[in-house]
Amino acid sequence: MAEAEAHGIVIVGGGICGLATALALHRKGIPSLVLEKSRSLRADGAGIGVHANGWRALEQLGVAAELRETAQLITVYHDVWQQGDKTSREKVPVRMELRCLNRKDLIEALAKDIPAGAIRFGCRVAAVAADPGGGHGAVLTMADGTAMKAKVKLACNRWSYIQYHIYIYPLPEIELFQVLIGCEGTYSAVARYLGLSPVRTIPRPVLRGFTWYPHGHSFDTEFLRLRVGGFFIGRLTITDNLVHFFVTMPKQPTADVIKDLKRVRDHALKDLQDVECPGEIIEIVRGSDPESLNLVTEFWYRPPWEVVLGSFQRGAVTVAGDAMHAMGPFIGQGGSAGLEDAVVLARSLARAAVDDSDNAREKKVVGEAIGEYVRERRPRLALLSLESFVMGALLVRSPSPVTKLVCVAVLILLGSKSLRHANYDCGRL
Repeated sequence: MAEAEAHGIVIVGGGICGLATALALHRKGIPSLVLEKSRSLRADGAGIGVHANGWRALEQLGVAAELRETAQLITVYHDVWQQGDKTSREKVPVRMELRCLNRKDLIEALAKDIPAGAIRFGCRVAAVAADPGGGHGAVLTMADGTAMKAKVKLACNRWSYIQYHIYIYPLPEIELFQVLIGCEGTYSAVARYLGLSPVRTIPRPVLRGFTWYPHGHSFDTEFLRLRVGGFFIGRLTITDNLVHFFVTMPKQPTADVIKDLKRVRDHALKDLQDVECPGEIIEIVRGSDPESLNLVTEFWYRPPWEVVLGSFQRGAVTVAGDAMHAMGPFIGQGGSAGLEDAVVLARSLARAAVDDSDNAREKKVVGEAIGEYVRERRPRLALLSLESFVMGALLVRSPSPVTKLVCVAVLILLGSKSLRHANYDCGRL
């Protein structure tokens, strides 16, 4: 039997949401252990837009100030629709904070204040099952076939006295308790354990990357959104020298092309030239850093009705981030919503851990605290998922005129044009 160092909570997944959750718990004085499948921090993935709601969450996590130093404000949405010889343009001021971060900067900022040893790399959780002994915990089966029972023994009603143990079979007979949070993304083993349906997918290849201008670029501080010849293209300035771009392609490259990202870029460049894409976009893609290129072949999403009805809790087991509410990139809220999850979840768990001044009040059971987290997040996530789902229907699925009219009406009601979703405040940690 092997025993690990003391931790109160196991977090599966060391991406943005997993690290943010570990950091939020650390800020509240609650220890956790992050199990990350990669051998190091997953700092790839190009750029990520963070709206005002995400920045409010980052402020609560204590990393907003340093991240603001890495990316300038986006001040304008610049929409361009090129149809044959006709080009329509619209510029709308950005009235709330929006910056495009290098995902690497975000991941490193979240990770650096997490205590040493609290992230365990090379731990891929293949399955989660109920404790066969009938306890409150769950058995984590790792990809290498080893089984761990990650449990928390409550010695008393204080989080400071929680003892965390990892047991390798055979297991002793012992009454234990566990907190498990699944933050491992769209194909989450924890989500399967909770009975959530697999996420849905829309095949749609997106090439993303950075372009570096050593002598500075001439672009405005804007989010350019260009539609031309079946392509949807985005360009966001990060600094005076760095630009993030994405190219959403109408067709999947062939299997042999996908294996080499430089060939994917060349394939995209040829097609962009064929549809007479503006020259400045061609040059951005052509001059991109090959090491920064990243290809996503499909969009993941959880339909809004599953967010409304899905089971996000089983005892002291829950999910956050994309494992809970994958919503595609259509309204740019996936990452920011995951940051909100981290703040709300840590706040809820802290409420279960704090006595009042005279130490007379019984603390809430941890499962009840997780239930509070789920109840607080569900309405917010249902609206985000609905808005993203409807926006995706308009941008990707080419609905019928009647369906399109309904989609537009829903977006008006949700305040999409005013970006009402970006003005949300998840509250103090």
